[in-house]
Amino acid sequence: MVDVTSQINAVTRTLRTEDIDGSPSRVQTIAQDYPAGIDDVWDATTNAERIPRWFLPISGDLRVGGRYQLTGNAGGEILSCTPPADGAAHYRVTWEFAGGLSWVSVRLTSLDDDRTRFELKHTARIADVPAGMWETFGPGALGIGWDQCLLGLALHLGALAGQISPEDAAAWSLSDEGRAFTRAAADGWGDADVAAGAAPDVAARTAEASYGFYTGTGPEA
Repeated sequence: MVDVTSQINAVTRTLRTEDIDGSPSRVQTIAQDYPAGIDDVWDATTNAERIPRWFLPISGDLRVGGRYQLTGNAGGEILSCTPPADGAAHYRVTWEFAGGLSWVSVRLTSLDDDRTRFELKHTARIADVPAGMWETFGPGALGIGWDQCLLGLALHLGALAGQISPEDAAAWSLSDEGRAFTRAAADGWGDADVAAGAAPDVAARTAEASYGFYTGTGPEA
């Protein structure tokens, strides 16, 4: 059993639109505090031996300028990497998937010796998003996947009781408990959409479509 409500409520989700190097872009941010020191969280999120325990198998040359590949998912280039120092750490990569290019950055902030804030930003140029995708799925298309990622990290770092192995994640996501998690994550991103200026009925519609996509009951991307 996983306490879905506690995990959903432990995560903050925001959405904004900004001009980045002359390109209108959407920035989705998701964050959670974990009961672990910054060195442990850094190792969990950068060590190729630990990443598969909570996310996906990873291969490649994991250094600045090198390339990584997540099995069955995105790959890209490691653009920057700053290990923990003075209570902070950061890395940034390209996120290349299905012919698309976007950017992911992760920032860790030490809250005390045994607590670390994990913040992930996913930036995509509006012009690069396939026509109709945002209008159909809204922020949940990416956001629900990142919610699943933070859930895996929460279980790995002991922020949440329970256990879901990466091998069992797909089956769990279609269980009653998994569907409840996806429903709540979709609604959370709908709330972030409204906070960013979307009409409530539009946000509700795209949240429903994202939920349907992740649970196999709605439109395909």
